[in-house]
Parts: sequence; C-alpha cells; structure tokens
Amino acid sequence: MNALFDQSALTALAERLVKAARAAGADAADAVAMRSVSQSVEVRDGAVEESQRSEGDDVGLRVLVGRRQAVVSTNDVRGDGVAALAERAVAMARVAPEDPYAGLADPELLARDFPDLDLADRALPEVAALEAAALRAEAAGRAVKGVSKSGGASASAGIGGMVLMTSGGFCGSYLGSRHGISMQAIAGEGTAMETDYDFSSALHAADLEAPEKVGRSAGERAVARLNPRKVTTRKVPVVFDPRIAGSLVGHLASAINGSAIARKTSFLKDKLGERLFAPGIAIVDDPLRKRGLRSRPFDAEGVANKRMALVADGVLKTWLLDCATARELGLKTTGHAHRGASSVPSPGPTNLHLESGQATPEELLRDIGEGFYVTDLIGMGVNMVTGDYSRGAAGFWIENGQRTYPVSEVTIAGHLLDIFRTLMPANDLAFRYGTNAPTVRFEGMTVAGV
Repeated sequence: MNALFDQSALTALAERLVKAARAAGADAADAVAMRSVSQSVEVRDGAVEESQRSEGDDVGLRVLVGRRQAVVSTNDVRGDGVAALAERAVAMARVAPEDPYAGLADPELLARDFPDLDLADRALPEVAALEAAALRAEAAGRAVKGVSKSGGASASAGIGGMVLMTSGGFCGSYLGSRHGISMQAIAGEGTAMETDYDFSSALHAADLEAPEKVGRSAGERAVARLNPRKVTTRKVPVVFDPRIAGSLVGHLASAINGSAIARKTSFLKDKLGERLFAPGIAIVDDPLRKRGLRSRPFDAEGVANKRMALVADGVLKTWLLDCATARELGLKTTGHAHRGASSVPSPGPTNLHLESGQATPEELLRDIGEGFYVTDLIGMGVNMVTGDYSRGAAGFWIENGQRTYPVSEVTIAGHLLDIFRTLMPANDLAFRYGTNAPTVRFEGMTVAGV
C-alpha cells in the first residue's frame, strides 16, 4: 500500500507535466495527478453476490496561453506521453476562445502550511473482513421482526492520493481513505412491501458504526413504513429527519455557488448580506475538520482554505468562490475550488453543516397539532432560479406532538426563502455525511395528497 501511494512518484509526474507544458509554449500551467485503489463486497441472502477491486490513475493538465485555456487528461502517461499530452493541450488552448477570468491563483493566496487532518487510514481490510462485515449487517437486518427479505448489504474500503503542481511554484499533496457499510431491508409481502436502508461511512474504519447497528436500523426503518396511509392536501408544519435535513443546506450551497451568481441563475443572486434565516442560525463550511469526509488542506487551485460561516446569525455572509468566479464578480476567492482530472476548477462546498439549536427533536414536535415528519424525499423538483420547491416525500404523520402512522405518495411544496425564514434546528447534529444538519422544522408547507 505504501508503495502504491508513494507521493513522491505522483509529485514527479505532475512536475514533468508542468515543465513539458511550459516547454511547449504555455504561459502558465497546473497539473493534478491522482491514484486510487478500492475494494467492495456485496452480499444477499447470506451469500457473496459480487466482489470487486479496482485501481486507477488519472492525470490532468491545464494550460494557459494568454487568457485562453485548455484541459487534457489521461490515465496512461508512459514513454514520451508527457510531452505529447502537453503539446496537445497547448495546441488546444491556442484555438480556444478567450476567457478574461481564466488564470492561476494569485501567489499570495496559496497555502503555505498543510495541517494534518488525519484523512488516511492506510490499512485496507482484507476481502474476508469485508465479507464478514456485510454478512453481519445483513443478518442483523433480516433478524428484525417484520423484515421479509434482504435487499442486500455491502462493505467497501478505498484509499487515494493526489498531487497539485502549478507553474507558479505551488506543490501540495494529500492522501485520503474511505470505508463504508450499508444494508437494505424489505418488509411485508406482495404489494404491501416496503423497503428502507441505512449506511455508515467514515475515513477511518474505527469510526464506522457496527455492522449490526446498520443492519438493525435498516430493518426497523423498513418495518416502520408498513401500511402507509395517504393524507388530504393541506398546509402544515413539516419536520425533516436528520438523514434528509442536510439537503436544505445543500440547496443553499447551490444557490450561493459563484458560478450561479455570476450567471445570475440563482434566486439568491441579490441576497448577500441579507437575513435569510432566523437570528441565531449558523451554517458553516469547514474544510479543515479532522477526519471530515470532504476535508482537504488546500483547494483545487492550491489556495489556503479555512472554516467559514456561510450564514451567521441568520445573515448570508458570502458566496462560494474559486479564482475565476471571484475575478468575474470583482471579489477574492474563498478557497472553494474543486477539480477533476478532466475539468477546469469550479466552486463548491466541503464539509457543510447547519449548527444545532437548543430544542430537542421531541420539543420541536410538541406543539404541532397536525404535521408531517419526512424521512425520505423523491425526485429533484427544486428550481434554483426561482427558489420554488416541490418534492415527493414519505414519512410519518404528526398528531398532537407525536409521530403516528406512516404516510407515502405525497408531495411537499413551498419556496426555499419561506423554508429558510421559518427553519428551526434541533440539538441532535451528528457528523455522518459530507453535508450535515440536525432535525429541522419549518412552517406552512403545502402537503399535497389525495
């Protein structure tokens, strides 16, 4: 494993690419070199259904000739391949349209210190260990009373390294791993069957939830959905389970993405500095959180990044910017550039979360005479240009402050500004995903049923 992720070899490759680009006539260039290995096992009904192992290399080179840029990528650089790749990139850039905002990051913005974020668990488990974990998860799910079938369980592990090199002198690298376990359970029989799932994902295997807990949760969720009812259309308070509450934070991040702001395709394009949420609400992006699923010591342009409040005391404080969108908007990058091997940098979030409130989840429900507790969302009916929100949903009806019977085949609709304005978070925030939120409540949504 250590040989596979020899960062010096990736660094040497990226350096050769940048030097070859300059030799071919590029005014500036940057290169990313990535290497990854992963393995996974899927089981169903107590037997292994599929076992996979993959290894991959990806190399990307961006060159700039004046304000013209081009990106080329490959997974095979051997012999004179580096020189040929660089020459092709420069030729492409010379005929590309001018982009007045293209360019490398300003030197004063580059990261100088690379904090240890503890992103890599170098010991990948053996296939037998993955099989055992998946089987344990499945067995726990099938053991739940009311579960009739298994939809399968899986366990996976992987590790990857990357290097970023620029002609401006930046060189940075990091290594990250990922471990996961999941199970899908099916409850009921015939046309009355219901299904649900659960999973756990972490950078370090030691941080995963026990397979038995994952499987049992999947089974219990599926059984709880049996015999769902429909409801008539009405406006009621809506509560989102933490598993889906992060989607609202994701919608905010999409709406304040610098690309959307520059194109004027966001319903928040004129809202910077305005109050969108109630006082006390905070939404944070933290790329430097130790063992965070999206943590990184620098962004995809080599820019230093930091923990940043996107919303503080309910007020929208910033856009998410890379260098190009920052130049277009007359601002400074926020260190949010992302990039794949075959693409130019573009802005996006890292570890996002809505900070906890004071009330318990039970207290959020206590004064709701009738409402809807949503556990699953279906479809993508969110218009980021207008802010209109409409999603298929399933969950549980709330009566007199308590979750009661399951509900399915309904649609919830409203506007994201109204959702943000009335949003109340509970105190049960847990960092399980890339984007996290506690249980949240908001008011006046239309629940469209029969």
